[in-house]
Amino acid sequence: MKIIFKLLLNGAIAVTILLWLTRATFWEAAIASVVLSVIAYLVGDQYVLRISNNTVATLVDAVLAFVYFWVVASLLKWDLSIGGLIFLTLFLGVGEAVYHRFLASDRERGKVTG
Repeated sequence: MKIIFKLLLNGAIAVTILLWLTRATFWEAAIASVVLSVIAYLVGDQYVLRISNNTVATLVDAVLAFVYFWVVASLLKWDLSIGGLIFLTLFLGVGEAVYHRFLASDRERGKVTG
């Protein structure tokens, strides 16, 4: 369930912004978003968030998104400017912060009921 929420949240943000700022097709943007979400879930949520806190995990996810979309945009020849990349990263970072708060509240509910 958590990965589905992350996929939908990141997808809504990334696909919308990529379609607005670049010449990426819907499918390119969607696939890139799914791949980022899976990587960020494994690195940021399953590893970093467990050993640190929401702020560190959000920063790791944002840096990961920046580097990832920089590489993808270059490989797919999207016309993503550095300003657009920063804009995309900021929105994804806010989304990740919301997602991590959701995970934290879910863990707290589990402690109370479990």
